Amino acid sequence: MVACCPMRSNVNLSRIVRAASCCAVSKVVVCGNPKIDPKIARDGAEKLPISRHRSLAPVLKDYKQQGYTLVGLEQTTNSHDIHHFSFVRKTVLVIGNERLGITEDILSLLDAVVEIPVYGMPYSFNVATATCMTLYEFCRQFPEG
Repeated sequence: MVACCPMRSNVNLSRIVRAASCCAVSKVVVCGNPKIDPKIARDGAEKLPISRHRSLAPVLKDYKQQGYTLVGLEQTTNSHDIHHFSFVRKTVLVIGNERLGITEDILSLLDAVVEIPVYGMPYSFNVATATCMTLYEFCRQFPEG
């Protein structure tokens, strides 16, 4: 499952929905006032369950109570290098805002945070690109689908 903080760009959100669909993600949780472009998201916009909420924290707390592991995609002092991180099957991947990242109130709910090493400038990948890379790594660890 993928849970997105409010996004600035509908293009990024639409690309995340498309990647989630390619990776057979069970659901995408979106917050704020999202608009998903069906031309970018393609089949993901129609076939993938999308759950819309005002605020992400109550949703994440609910999934945590259901036994999901909450893993954020963010650069923090305690982030795990994605190359050395073992996902669990029942994971909610939490994606931050393009500029603000994952806010402190959401970070405090997470079980782990992963980051993708960056070797040049700028210091981070685009949020949609980073999400695609992380979903691919999750699928690589669970190739049976």
